Amino acid sequence: MKKPAVTHVLFDMDGLLLDTEIIYTQVTQEIVGRFGKVFDWSIKANMIGRRSVDSSRYLVEAMDIPMAPEEYLEERDSLLRKAFPDCKPLPGAERLVRHLHENNVPIAVATSSSEDLYDLKTQSHRSWFDLFPVTVTGDDPDISDGKPAPDIFLVAGKRIGATPESTLVFEDAPSGLQAAKTAGMQAVVVPDPNMDKSRYADADAILNSLTEFNPADFGLKI
Repeated sequence: MKKPAVTHVLFDMDGLLLDTEIIYTQVTQEIVGRFGKVFDWSIKANMIGRRSVDSSRYLVEAMDIPMAPEEYLEERDSLLRKAFPDCKPLPGAERLVRHLHENNVPIAVATSSSEDLYDLKTQSHRSWFDLFPVTVTGDDPDISDGKPAPDIFLVAGKRIGATPESTLVFEDAPSGLQAAKTAGMQAVVVPDPNMDKSRYADADAILNSLTEFNPADFGLKI
């Protein structure tokens, strides 16, 4: 059955618009390395896209780190805050956001990041992040559960007047893809090259980067 043409677009941020995942990896390894641990993709693959409170709990348990999740988060966030202002945009991100804005497509950011970390990550990229009329962060009071629950996409979609079936979500994480599909939305994923592509079987398209996205494939203006 042919899917409805897309009228509204939602974007994840970390690992999709901005290259922050490399910073998360470096900081996490710095912490767990003190305990002789190696933070690899067998662990990271299950953390990407989740709210920090959920991912930190998983990390501490999965890696058997002698820290409380709250202790780990406090130390991690201190290191992250120093690095985030220098994060770079990922290929095709700014161009696609500007294209959709110029063609009057309602767009929003739906990120698991907290509002204060969102501000740090985007402070060098305000010229194009300010094009988003709506930004929903992981600590928004209207969100009960983080990804893979659909809450954040349903809230963001509602705030830009979208209906789920005509909404397209851009994601990089399996948890984000699950959230989008549970919300009844279409989804394009741009996985990290290290991720197992079989975890994205439900995606409507899998790209190597946002530069490959063809708006016409989803009924959008080229």
